[in-house]
Amino acid sequence: MRLSLLGFITIFACTYCAVAQPLTAYTDIQNQLMVWDKGMIRKVDYMPPTSIKIGRTAIPYLDNSRSFKIFYNGTVQSVNIGFTNAYFVTDNLVAFLNQKSLNVFDRGVVKNLCGVCDQYFIGDSVVLYLDSYKGEYRAYYNGKTSPVESFIPDSTLSRCKVSDNIIAFDNFANLFRIFYRGDLLAQEDYPVNNFDAGRNTVAYVNIDHQFKIFHNGKTYLIDDYAPTSYKVGDDLVAFVSGDGYFKVFYGDSLHTIGFMNPSYQVGDNIVAYKDPGGMFKVFYKGNITEMENYYPTSITIQYNSLAYVNTSNTLRLFTEGEAYDVTNAELTNWSLNYDVITYQIGQGIFKIFYKGNEY
Repeated sequence: MRLSLLGFITIFACTYCAVAQPLTAYTDIQNQLMVWDKGMIRKVDYMPPTSIKIGRTAIPYLDNSRSFKIFYNGTVQSVNIGFTNAYFVTDNLVAFLNQKSLNVFDRGVVKNLCGVCDQYFIGDSVVLYLDSYKGEYRAYYNGKTSPVESFIPDSTLSRCKVSDNIIAFDNFANLFRIFYRGDLLAQEDYPVNNFDAGRNTVAYVNIDHQFKIFHNGKTYLIDDYAPTSYKVGDDLVAFVSGDGYFKVFYGDSLHTIGFMNPSYQVGDNIVAYKDPGGMFKVFYKGNITEMENYYPTSITIQYNSLAYVNTSNTLRLFTEGEAYDVTNAELTNWSLNYDVITYQIGQGIFKIFYKGNEY
């Protein structure tokens, strides 16, 4: 999941454990940029943006003249005029490039990380980047930067995953390392076969083909044999064991769902799967909810929520353990940003649905 100046991997969601209500935005029929914030819809720009991305606490965008702006804490901040050539947003951070200069917007403050950056990775509250001047990889976390790995000329980290508040990688000496909450941990003194990362969590198959999970600073030996498949979310890992059982590691314990090899998806705090009878079910914080008697072809998962349009043409939302029928109107479009659904009916009706309430 490598990110360079030419590409970006979107990484799943929140590390500072933000409790603020999430944001969303849309361009109305008059081409004005509207933002929904704390239950209120407000106009923030009179012209449509040339591009926009929605985070949990901030909304960065290039306005109609390509000036880079960020909506944060109820106001729009103008960052620069025409210099930004790339930008990315997560739950808590906005990272952006002015030519090769890498910067981060963190809790309302812009900080320059390095003047020349040729490789970088971003999670919800951590940024890993190659500082070409200093010749080392550095990590930005909780307002501070610290060295992570010395840079070998003509080499870059090719096996690295960043998610939320954690970095997992094989270093240049082929040692498996984890950067977690500001500390660099010597996890394995050998390269691992494969690994994936989520908030507070790294799952991996080590050199002996054992399946291990690092979670909240502890390492658990889950199985002496590698799983058939596994996917990592926030504080959870879903996997099919070598003996054919579908399981979820959550809350420092294993939940055995059943003997099956299902189709399944993991996003943030949610596991969606199809059981042997074809039922669509959701695992969320230790509980299982039945959603449909079939498995939808298209599902969107973000944070604590999951949304889809069912065969009755009803937009359905599962959020924080509750299921809602949002609308059965003919939709022009819809999107799920964190736990907020924005949808459009016809050309001029825009609505927002959040925790059972419509705006």
